[in-house]
Amino acid sequence: MSTSLSPESAVAAKVFPSPNHGERKGGQRADMLILHYTGMPDEGEALQWLCNPISQVSAHYFVFEDGRVLQMVPEARRAWHAGASYWDGETDINSRSIGIEIANAGHPGGLPPFPQMQIDSVIALARDIVSRWRIPSTRVLAHSDVAPGRKVDPGELFPWRNLHEAGVGHWSPPAPIRDGRFFARGDEGMPIEALQAMLSMYGYGLKINGTFDENTEKVVAAFQRHFRPERVDGVADASTITTLRDLIAQRPQRDV
Repeated sequence: MSTSLSPESAVAAKVFPSPNHGERKGGQRADMLILHYTGMPDEGEALQWLCNPISQVSAHYFVFEDGRVLQMVPEARRAWHAGASYWDGETDINSRSIGIEIANAGHPGGLPPFPQMQIDSVIALARDIVSRWRIPSTRVLAHSDVAPGRKVDPGELFPWRNLHEAGVGHWSPPAPIRDGRFFARGDEGMPIEALQAMLSMYGYGLKINGTFDENTEKVVAAFQRHFRPERVDGVADASTITTLRDLIAQRPQRDV
């Protein structure tokens, strides 16, 4: 993609090309949308890093804090944004997805809020992408969903509910947090096996072994970060389990 080309999305202002991309493996097409934050204090430096051959990272689009959008990689190409990842049986997420980098300092920078003008642009861009590529709502995901523990972006302050209300992504109102029974690291038995089976059914990469191990804790925390962000602790309390159950029950038929 050269700078003389127009962006594929009308939401993007122009093309700012990154050399970091390749062929989608096996002729696969994008059916996922993965959202990231840059995790760097300076958005200009973040953009340059995503376009630096040394970095070996990129995304298809970049959204500035003021809402400006640039395209870096052609949508048909495999950008290098997800890394080692998994969702619903897929291990090469880069070959199946389009990636959006959202300029935000993230957890390293104290989790600053996302400006509304930036979120408005993310919503407009995401709506355009999922419409043109026919991406199911349950495959609009956080980087943390496909790489639990390894990645935590775009973080628990990202307004997934706002995206859903605009027609992007899957969401169910989180169940209220109350005192009561919960499951945590070290617990074993059939309830843990059932929890792991539900998380796996939704798409998370998790072995069903009946033991609440470190990986289970990481996946529960990733689920909370996206769908029950009020408390992200990796503990499967009633609110977490009920929210997961509701999401599975309310999954759009076309996504199943």
